[in-house]
Amino acid sequence: MPSSPARFDRRHPAGQILIKAAAVCSLFLAWHLLSLALNSPALPTPAGAFAAFFNQLPDGLGHDFLISTWRVVASIIISLFLGVPTGLWLGTDERFDRFFAPLIYLTYPIPKIVFLPLVMVLLGLGDVSKIFLITLVVFFQILMTTRDAARHVNKAMVLSVSSLGAGRLDIYRHVIWPAVLPEVLTALRIGSGTAIAVLFFSESIASREGLGYYLMDAWSRYAYAEMFAGIIAMGALGYLLYLCLDWLEKAACPWKQV
Repeated sequence: MPSSPARFDRRHPAGQILIKAAAVCSLFLAWHLLSLALNSPALPTPAGAFAAFFNQLPDGLGHDFLISTWRVVASIIISLFLGVPTGLWLGTDERFDRFFAPLIYLTYPIPKIVFLPLVMVLLGLGDVSKIFLITLVVFFQILMTTRDAARHVNKAMVLSVSSLGAGRLDIYRHVIWPAVLPEVLTALRIGSGTAIAVLFFSESIASREGLGYYLMDAWSRYAYAEMFAGIIAMGALGYLLYLCLDWLEKAACPWKQV
């Protein structure tokens, strides 16, 4: 009998690559058609935008990209070191959680970007103010997620491990931390997108460096191709962050890949 044609397998690595490539090509095709339909200098074609991207990369865009990357990565690292221990502490200690819960619920819903003018007055216009503001946003997301995840750890498992002679540190290390780690990484993935949005706002006001400044400077000069080059660079920054988080999740949570 003749062999049946091979079926397309979405789960195969080659199939996943084809799906992603098709999605990207569809996006660029829609962009190109919209640019032709509008026929406006405010919306260059993908070819024009990428040409500006590669032309500007050694001429200032690359420097601004590195500055923005440093600010976002530093903010995420600081947020992790502050948010995870605090969330674990509040999630496993009901007394302190009840004490701090009103303060958290009062401050968490406030859009942190409203503090931008005050932060710039107090901390200046350099890296410190921008890193502080981004850290403030990501910190609360990690704190809330870690606290809620630690609250819902299986109590029977904690008691079982404790009855075997495990100390508090052992319980944190072998029970609570593995249970909350996937939730922390999810919060980090969400927080990274928010961090880039806050980065744009903080760099677009009274700043001379960064992708936010680059975008607003190009817009003020009506250099729309350069502006889209900055948008591409900001998208590339987010994509690289998500790739790093995917790698981190595979390395830290191998049981999720089974």
